[in-house]
Amino acid sequence: MKGVDFMDKLNNESNTNIEEILENYRKDPSPKVSELNTMIIIFVTCIIGAIIGMELIVNLGISANTSVIGALIAVLLSMIPIKFFKNLKNVFRQNLIQTSISAATFTAGNVFMVSLGAIWIYGDMSLINPMIIGCTIGLLIDIFLMYRLFDTPVFPAKGTWPAGVATAETIISVVGGGKRAILLVATSIVGAIGQFLGIPMDICGVCWIGNVWALIMFGVGLIISGNSTNFFGFAIGDLYIPHGMMIGAGIVALVQLVRTLLSKNNKLISEVNIDNTDGNVNSDTTIKDSNHSIKSIGTGFLLYIILSIIIALLAGLFSKMSTSMFIVWVLFTSVTTIISELIVGTAAMHAGWFPAMAISLMFLIIGMVFKFPPKALLMFVGFKTATGPAFADMGYDLKTGWILRGHGNDPAYEISGQREQFIGEVLGAIIGSVVAILSFKRYFMNGQIPPFSSVFVATINAGTSPEVLRILIIFGIIGGIIQAIGGTEKQIGVMFATGLLIGNTIGGIFALVAIAIRVFLEKKYGEQVSSIIAVSAAGFIVGSSLYNFSSGIFKTIKKKGV
Repeated sequence: MKGVDFMDKLNNESNTNIEEILENYRKDPSPKVSELNTMIIIFVTCIIGAIIGMELIVNLGISANTSVIGALIAVLLSMIPIKFFKNLKNVFRQNLIQTSISAATFTAGNVFMVSLGAIWIYGDMSLINPMIIGCTIGLLIDIFLMYRLFDTPVFPAKGTWPAGVATAETIISVVGGGKRAILLVATSIVGAIGQFLGIPMDICGVCWIGNVWALIMFGVGLIISGNSTNFFGFAIGDLYIPHGMMIGAGIVALVQLVRTLLSKNNKLISEVNIDNTDGNVNSDTTIKDSNHSIKSIGTGFLLYIILSIIIALLAGLFSKMSTSMFIVWVLFTSVTTIISELIVGTAAMHAGWFPAMAISLMFLIIGMVFKFPPKALLMFVGFKTATGPAFADMGYDLKTGWILRGHGNDPAYEISGQREQFIGEVLGAIIGSVVAILSFKRYFMNGQIPPFSSVFVATINAGTSPEVLRILIIFGIIGGIIQAIGGTEKQIGVMFATGLLIGNTIGGIFALVAIAIRVFLEKKYGEQVSSIIAVSAAGFIVGSSLYNFSSGIFKTIKKKGV
């Protein structure tokens, strides 16, 4: 059959030509962020990315995932016939640049503008500097933890990480050319057109990559939440039902992660001595073992305790609470920060979405049950918002690098590459922080404040009740049961709760349709269709990202014009 012949050719092309091209790049040492022209390009593009992140978050309430956009920028720059840009043809330099750009975008938009916006609305300017310090240090801890936890049994490199796959496929297809590149361009056009027509092509792309069961539950959650008023006569989000589901699913997921960490069956490739003569690594292995994960999480917890105390003292929270409440606040802040990171990271790994804002709101509601004073709640939710986006974003970027570097087949080379990506992520985050700190007053004085900032303050002012606690407990039990049924691999409880928190009827419907098409193709053609599905999924995500990115910029320009 003609279709089967095309699939065979694409697979052969993918497994030979492209692999040979990448192998040539791997013969050279890992590129360094410290190279002068790379550093200059990162500096300039990160400033642009930070500005774009702030513009989108204050005008639209969202900030685009610029990993794919960053990759395209790096690829386009490499095509400029000037000596300065010549070394950008190296795919690993392109990976470093997109890593830095995405970090700067999320830092400036999702982290600083939302957190500082809540302080601005609340009206206590004495909390601005403590929040800046808390966000900056918390963000760096965030990045450090994902760097340490990536390619462990908790967050394995072989996990889905959809945005990372899409970015890698973009770089690979451009470098490799041929049928793969043509397919990527074609599906990117389809993705952009579909997004323009209101079809969530990014969701469709993710559903062609991720765990089927996890994404089915994600889609069902999107449909139920998005259409809850028709189903039940009320919006489930207004009653905190999705939050309760996520609390229960998150607790069970945490227990499952602990069991994974304590498992004695985890396969390991030593970080230093690689006892592997042929250089090949089984896909079930990880470079870092459970002990590494436990130490990293423990270190993160200790750092967050220290930082929470510093923030509390700088913000004068000690005078607002008794000693016992102060201790509870510090422990609550530290524990929930670690938990939210794990939940956000898990959602990002499996579904490509991380409802960081919704999870921050969820823990804010729990904090209100503890009767913390408004200032303490405000600092808590601001700090919580700062931790999570960078954690997930770096997971995507490390996944991209892992694919380009050969799926961990050369552990020493992989570790070296991860180290440079970590430096690039930190540099991007610092640049994004500086841009946001220098710019936020101009935005806020013009009334340009992220919508979620208002939600946080309104929630604090509204207070909570015993009825809310009852709902959280009841639906927490349900969410925990669902998560337990699915187990660690499927994460159906967390993904169902993620869908409930986001809510999107159209998105849910197309998610289920995309899964059905994927299952049909895999059953009919088997392994022959794997490359087509992977590249097409990447194209859908790329096209969707490009459309959302460009339309977001257009809308902000139009709004400013008005």
